[in-house]
Amino acid sequence: MANPNIRAVFFDFMGTCLDWHSGTIKVLPQSIAESERSKLALEWRQDYFDATSARLAANEPPENIDVTLQKTLGALLEKHPQHKHLFNDRTKHQCVVAWHSMPAWPEVPAAIEQLKAVGYEVFVFANGTTRLQLDLCKSSGLRFSMLFSSELLGVYKPAPKSYHKTLELVNVKPEESVMVAAHTSDVRGAKKAGMKTVYIHRWTDDIKEDMEIIKGENDFFLEDMTELAEVIGRL
Repeated sequence: MANPNIRAVFFDFMGTCLDWHSGTIKVLPQSIAESERSKLALEWRQDYFDATSARLAANEPPENIDVTLQKTLGALLEKHPQHKHLFNDRTKHQCVVAWHSMPAWPEVPAAIEQLKAVGYEVFVFANGTTRLQLDLCKSSGLRFSMLFSSELLGVYKPAPKSYHKTLELVNVKPEESVMVAAHTSDVRGAKKAGMKTVYIHRWTDDIKEDMEIIKGENDFFLEDMTELAEVIGRL
C-alpha cells in the first residue's frame, strides 16, 4: 500500500540504479590488471564529478556528458602515462560510448516495479543528456514515468533550481516527494528543497564520504533498494 503523503519518487540514475563500475572495467583495455582497471574507473568517475561541479560553480550551462567524459578520460591518461599507449582514438571512443549501456544493480528492477505497482510515480532525475538516459533505460530494462536530465532542465544537480523546476513540471510539492540517491550532493540538495531523502549506499560512489555522517542526514539509509518501498511507506 502506498504512503498517502508521498506522490513521487525521484531517482538518481548512474551509481544509484546502475552498476557503472562493472560496465566500465569491461571496456577498459583488458591487458591492464583488473584491480588497476577498477582504480582507473573510480578515478575517472570522480574526475567527471569534479568537472561538472566546476561548471556549476562557474555558472556554466550543462555540457554534453559525452564531451565531459572525453575530456576527463584524456586528462586521466595524462596522469597515468604507463597506460596511455593502450588508448587509441577508437578505444577512447568505445570507453565513452560504454557509459550509454550499463546494467542495473540486481535488486533495482524489482524495487522500482514494486513502487509503481502500489501507485507511486517514479522518475529519473539525473545529470547527463536525455539520449544517455534513454539508452540506459534500454540497457538496464528499467522503466520510469518520465526522465529528467540536466540537459532538459538546463542546470546540473545539486543546484536548487534543478529540484524546483523538476517538481514544478510534475506539479508535486517537495514534501510529497522522495529523492533516492547514492550521492550526498543529491540528497543534501533535495533536503534543502524540502524533499524526503533515502540514501542508497553503493561501494562505487561517495567513496571519500563518512557514512556515519550520511546516516544522520537522511530519512533512511539503505545498503540496497530491497526495502525501498517499505521505508517510503513509513515516511
